[in-house]
Amino acid sequence: MSGAFFPSGKALRFVGKDVPRQDALDKVRGAVRYGADEKLQGMLSMKLLLSPIARGRVTAFDAGGAEAMEGVHAVYSFRNVPPTRFNSAVSFPGQDDPRDEVMFTDRPLYEGDRIAAVVAETPEQAEEAVRRIRVEYREEPPLLSFSDAEKPPLQDIPDEEMRLAFSCGETERALEEAEHVFTDTVMTPRIHHAAMEPHCCLAWPEGNGGVAISSPCQLIFAVRYVVAGLLELPLNRVRVIKAPMGGTFGGKQEVILESLAAYAALQLQRPVQVVTDRCESIAATRCRAASRGIMTTAVDRDGNILARSTEALVDAGAYTSGSKRVCAAMGKKLFRLYRIPHQSYRGRVFWTDTVPGGACRGYGSPQIHTIGEIHTDLVARRMGFDPVAFRLKNVVEPWDDDPIGGPNLGDARIRECLEEGAQAFRWQERKRQPRGDGLVRRGVGVAAATHGNGYYGTPYPDFTTLALRVNEDGSAVLETGFHELGNGTLTVMAQIVAEVLSIPPDRITVTEGDTRHSPMDAGCVASRVTYACGRCAMEVAERVREQIFREAAALWEVAAERVSLEDGHVAAGPDRSMGLDELVGQCGRRFGRSISAELCWTTPSNPASFGAHFAAVEVDTGSGLVRVADYVAAHDVGQPINPRMVRGQIYGGVQMGIGMALSEEIVYDGKGRLKNGSLGRYHLVNAPDMPEVEVLLVEGGEGDDGPFGAKSIGEICTVPVAAAVVNAVNDALETELTSLPLTPERILGALS
Repeated sequence: MSGAFFPSGKALRFVGKDVPRQDALDKVRGAVRYGADEKLQGMLSMKLLLSPIARGRVTAFDAGGAEAMEGVHAVYSFRNVPPTRFNSAVSFPGQDDPRDEVMFTDRPLYEGDRIAAVVAETPEQAEEAVRRIRVEYREEPPLLSFSDAEKPPLQDIPDEEMRLAFSCGETERALEEAEHVFTDTVMTPRIHHAAMEPHCCLAWPEGNGGVAISSPCQLIFAVRYVVAGLLELPLNRVRVIKAPMGGTFGGKQEVILESLAAYAALQLQRPVQVVTDRCESIAATRCRAASRGIMTTAVDRDGNILARSTEALVDAGAYTSGSKRVCAAMGKKLFRLYRIPHQSYRGRVFWTDTVPGGACRGYGSPQIHTIGEIHTDLVARRMGFDPVAFRLKNVVEPWDDDPIGGPNLGDARIRECLEEGAQAFRWQERKRQPRGDGLVRRGVGVAAATHGNGYYGTPYPDFTTLALRVNEDGSAVLETGFHELGNGTLTVMAQIVAEVLSIPPDRITVTEGDTRHSPMDAGCVASRVTYACGRCAMEVAERVREQIFREAAALWEVAAERVSLEDGHVAAGPDRSMGLDELVGQCGRRFGRSISAELCWTTPSNPASFGAHFAAVEVDTGSGLVRVADYVAAHDVGQPINPRMVRGQIYGGVQMGIGMALSEEIVYDGKGRLKNGSLGRYHLVNAPDMPEVEVLLVEGGEGDDGPFGAKSIGEICTVPVAAAVVNAVNDALETELTSLPLTPERILGALS
């Protein structure tokens, strides 16, 4: 730690402890008011009219029946809304992602594209009015799959803009000269985020021609930036407030509904709320992009990986969004897990007439690690190597450099994750057990993964500004631009500040984002919050701690080095002591100043987080059903700030990854019609289907850049899951299944 008054060897009191979440009691009582619960006087309801076809043109549009209805205030469509193009993933000036989306369109590119919206007094009136709008379409053959990748899309964007490549060494030569070369094609599915809370937001007009938006989003400043651009307003006239959130997993990272509600609120000078249902959330927001990877690996007879090439296709869906960034992130992760001297990655984004792809817990990491780890397992099997031993022979080591120039890997603990995870899972013992020769076959699988800790080393800004003040009663307020996504961010920040100031976490209030009042923050994305924002919280708390020592020393006329701080009291020897409350009062009366500090922190590094997962499965060869019977997840986390919440993140990540492996996929028919637009048809892994999950936290300080040596966990915990489960199924059945999800139909097809 950098603070001169905080000894590095001091035992931690609040960090590393299972401090209860500060919002837990309100959530259990049902006292939290989420976005759809918000009500304002005079509030109107907006309902969207979504395209029923995947691709075509609107040939006739008649909103007369809707406009004549009692209670209807407006119908907005491509006819009366500016056709300004935008990109919903652009969050900061200078980002050049193609702008190819509009608020409403007469040229739908997927079932769910926005054609119009009705604003009425009640939700019921708005729904009925939508039904009264008469629209005729001329349908065209849609692009729906990877086989359509070479067909020209409607987007007027040069194909070369959607391609990228990274490499190290001489991959082609190494592959040509190698004795053992293997190639596999792996397909990952289009996935719905399945947050408990569907998308919603509320907007209302404010003075001076401005607008305010309350949204359960992940980047308030990005929402402000996009909405201000679309509505041609200065940034100070757009206020965005982070609403309590019922989950996101990346699905609420982009600007989807906020501009629509804001536009209507300004036009009508009334509050306007839009709330989607589950079908709309699946069909018309964002998804995890489907991908196809063709991976070729050369190995020598001793199991050393000599070279690897990867060609990846990423399905952007109907609009570009951030898909090129996802494709780039996929490629960069490949170079940070194994030591491969010759490696190349070529990625390409293409468009289909399906729901647009976007961020989804891992931002490309689940796709590329599923591709890589299924292929790695198959290579090990073909060469006769144990999958764990094969990985241990090739994984990166602590403080390795990134071979394509990315940030240093830091204290990379993937070796410990594999070794300790294998021991806890009883890998060798289970690997020797027979698969079974009856109806049920058993198998085990392993997968490794890496992920980042923020934006450092990328073209995107990674800074946080925080303000901390001590109140007159000795409590404290940390003013932030944070977003509590349901994962405990506010509690973790309170623990970090509490540790430095030596006051209980429940005496610290951590605010959420409001662009009118909050200091600037890059957003709750990219697994940056604990590592980057947490370090800023620690640094600003140290500055306040140092001020406390200086002020107390000035009051007592002693050297600051003699002052101590413990349990909310400052002291300088046995005869000089006062509470923080008294110090704040004295400081105000005698010196005319508060005890507070503000800090803008720019992240100086981006180490890698690592994980190794182990799965045991049982496959019913009669039905094709798979049961995950046992699971071990080992993660390199540095110093866990709140171990209970870290484990909670891992449990949820395992659930999402099992769904990716076995059941989850957004499915369209041949005309681009959504086939599973409800949770009754979109098959999530439910609680009774979950295995016992043993979590191992591989702890060890990451150095001075993260708070107390902490690293990220929220995204990486779901990254290796799908590959571990698929590898276990392939082990049980002695198959080479590579198209996810492994539905019963696909399993029975492979067996037959």
